Amino acid sequence: MENRDNYQPSATELEILQILWEHQPTTVRFIYEQISQKREVGYTSILKQMQRMTDKDVVQRELKGKTHYYRAIPKQAEVQQNLFQRFVNNVYQGSAMKLVMHALGQGQTSDEEVEALQKWIEAQKEQKDD
Repeated sequence: MENRDNYQPSATELEILQILWEHQPTTVRFIYEQISQKREVGYTSILKQMQRMTDKDVVQRELKGKTHYYRAIPKQAEVQQNLFQRFVNNVYQGSAMKLVMHALGQGQTSDEEVEALQKWIEAQKEQKDD
């Protein structure tokens, strides 16, 4: 696989990975059925994408009887971290603070949310003092 520390799936790859993380090991047919409930897609398109992902070592394929079963190689948390970091870098110039300030400014922040945020900030300060 490409450098796992920097792996950032395409939108279609991520859609497939999310199904795999929840249901692996599973078949192309199952993945196709899940995706086709949300949007129009051809079975062969999913099959080809799965073959490309196998070639890139993003998924591994195992033959059981006459059926191929697939499972994701990268861990969900790794991919989420990579995508999050790319998002913060590209949209908020690498500043998580800008992201948080933007998110808090988008709607009504409840008193409970503000209190939870204050507790989190205090915990972060205590960790830095240790």
